[in-house]
Amino acid sequence: MSRVLDRISRRLRRVVDRLSRVPVGAVRWGDLRNLQPICSQFGFTRGKPVDRHYIECFIAGHATDISGRVLEIKDAGYTREFGGSRVKQSDVLDIRPDNPAATIIADLNDPRALKSGAFDCVIFTQTLQLIFEPAKVVRHLHRSLRPGGVLLLTVPGITPVRSRDTWYWSFTELAVRGLLEEVFEPSQIAFQSFGNVVSATAFLQGLAASELTDEELAYYDPAYPMLIGTRAVKA
Repeated sequence: MSRVLDRISRRLRRVVDRLSRVPVGAVRWGDLRNLQPICSQFGFTRGKPVDRHYIECFIAGHATDISGRVLEIKDAGYTREFGGSRVKQSDVLDIRPDNPAATIIADLNDPRALKSGAFDCVIFTQTLQLIFEPAKVVRHLHRSLRPGGVLLLTVPGITPVRSRDTWYWSFTELAVRGLLEEVFEPSQIAFQSFGNVVSATAFLQGLAASELTDEELAYYDPAYPMLIGTRAVKA
């Protein structure tokens, strides 16, 4: 039955594509026909960036995992917002010693940066793309979790690249799965990805999330993964 439904769904999508296709030369570019984006700062100057909206949706959906001792990168914003009284100890890691919020000054590329079995939850948002050897860091994060501890990971898919001196990667679910399955049990890894052609275009142009409708933000098209969220539990 599922195969029949899949075939029907594919046929319907093809019909919709044909009916909705705009003739060549009839596309109205409007404000998008410009060699520069509308905002070059991910949308921060216009409101909440689209990727931040998706990150918050993902973290909010797993808020109950944020408990006990929690590690976050650069600041503890999501730990405070979504963890609340469940958090017994909040740690912040940064490589920069001038960060007053940091409780751990270390380089994640160093296996000694984090103690083994120290954390109940690690919130690791939009950071893995800045690391040249992401598999190494995933191993370190896994080792830093207690048994049953949870890694809440988000990475960019379709994205502008602003930090060209430190930005190495964009990801797909397949790539993230390959990285995580080196150390996490496959059955303990769950994905929640976000994005579609409209939200990806808006993000590339630097529009804010508030400039899209709820329906445009909520619809997910796997052909346009803008943000990949992953929950991985240490066995």
